[in-house]
Amino acid sequence: MKEKLDEQTMALRAVKEFRDGDYVNLGAGIPLLCAALVPSDKHVILHAEQGVFGYGELLTERDWRDADFDYVDAGFRFFRTKPGLCFMDMDLSFDLIRGVHLDMTVLGGLEVSEKGDFANWSLGDVKRSSIGGAMDLAVGAKRVIVVMKHVTNDGRPRVVKECHYPLTAKECVNLLITDLAVIEVTKEGLLLREVAPGWTPHEVQSMTEPKLIIDRNVAEIEL
Repeated sequence: MKEKLDEQTMALRAVKEFRDGDYVNLGAGIPLLCAALVPSDKHVILHAEQGVFGYGELLTERDWRDADFDYVDAGFRFFRTKPGLCFMDMDLSFDLIRGVHLDMTVLGGLEVSEKGDFANWSLGDVKRSSIGGAMDLAVGAKRVIVVMKHVTNDGRPRVVKECHYPLTAKECVNLLITDLAVIEVTKEGLLLREVAPGWTPHEVQSMTEPKLIIDRNVAEIEL
């Protein structure tokens, strides 16, 4: 069976979208890996929705002796301070999100539709789930990148014509990065820009429910 991208490689591909000076929020799951992968020569201000702005590098296990329990990101991982780091209450943190002050958010997903709708918070039992801040980020960030696996464990497409799970937000996704492809959401439909090494556009299409538009310059994913 052909090899798919691992989670770290998917996160690295998302980091490639970051630009100097961007204010970036990282959602739970694979997106949180991005924080440890931003190149030292790229100046990115990371935001955690509980009220942290501009945090530094993440601590590895060997550095936990230096950990300060006040300095954690949205995934409760310890980080180092750096100049410009600030804390705020959640009211102000969400004012920043809803006020469209974030350049980008990277979120995990369960499904993305051909119109850019996406679901990431519930498998259907809404009484046992909580949407959290994902809905605010999906409509408040200037650019939304979703990172997820292309199919479920039993082979069903996650890139679908219409989402089956409760929606997080409608028509908000700009770019989708999966373990098989990089897909841009356009007014004309889903544009297949890149494929995982060793995979063909035809193979990616066979695992995708909606019809893909194949970029004339489609290439293998590079980091």
